[in-house]
Amino acid sequence: MVIHLIDGTYELFRHFYGLRRFHKTDPPFGAVAGVLAMIAKMIEDGATHIGVATDHVIESFRNDLWPGYKTGAGIERALLAQFHPLEDALAAMGVVVWPMVEFEADDALAAAAYLSANNKRVEKVCIWTPDKDLAQCVVGDRVVQIDRRRNEIRDELAIKAKFGVASEFIPDYLALVGDAADGYPGIKGLGAKTSASLINRYGHIEDFPAEILSSENRLLALLFKDLATLRTDIPLFKRVDELRWKGPTASFAAVAKKIDAPRLAVRVHKLKT
Repeated sequence: MVIHLIDGTYELFRHFYGLRRFHKTDPPFGAVAGVLAMIAKMIEDGATHIGVATDHVIESFRNDLWPGYKTGAGIERALLAQFHPLEDALAAMGVVVWPMVEFEADDALAAAAYLSANNKRVEKVCIWTPDKDLAQCVVGDRVVQIDRRRNEIRDELAIKAKFGVASEFIPDYLALVGDAADGYPGIKGLGAKTSASLINRYGHIEDFPAEILSSENRLLALLFKDLATLRTDIPLFKRVDELRWKGPTASFAAVAKKIDAPRLAVRVHKLKT
């Protein structure tokens, strides 16, 4: 079987701003309808096991570790108002959804990928997000990252070609170069090429010789690595069969009507008949 893991928060953003290019106003649940239609298309194309991770709240435990870590500041009200309705609509559609509170959606994707890959019946795990954090989860060509925006499938060789380091070193790499999207700056003076070179020579930051980083920068780098390291020990499910799509619930027609996508209800119900 193939497991499909979707970054629901990213897809909500993508559909929200995609609709903006064609509408003068924001449809109240337009992005929600877009995400559901995308998943319906995946099921039409043969996807059977699907899990969607969302950020139920924007902040996480990482905000306690680093004061500059990303928050919900700046997210438009019309977009933020669709976060929880997306989770409700996915559940009504019969799709497994993991709303994250203490952790982030990225952590849920990492944990789900880890749990899925441990099952011998799983042939491939596809993580649908362009987020560079998830590159650390890629294993060979069995656990891959799919960037829908660039229409790319990234296996372990592709990750190495893109970042200059193997997937297992992505947290070290991000710690050194920083991640503006997540709100931590990295180590001053270390760019992408230098960071990759150091990692390829010495390995993990913990194994760097003392002269490579000052004591202050070493502590910062280890803190940033902690921020960049996705948690894989979240008990999201016990069996991968829990991710099998079994069809919409009885409430889905009403939900589809609420998000102004009544045709979607007909489309989804046909998929299960």
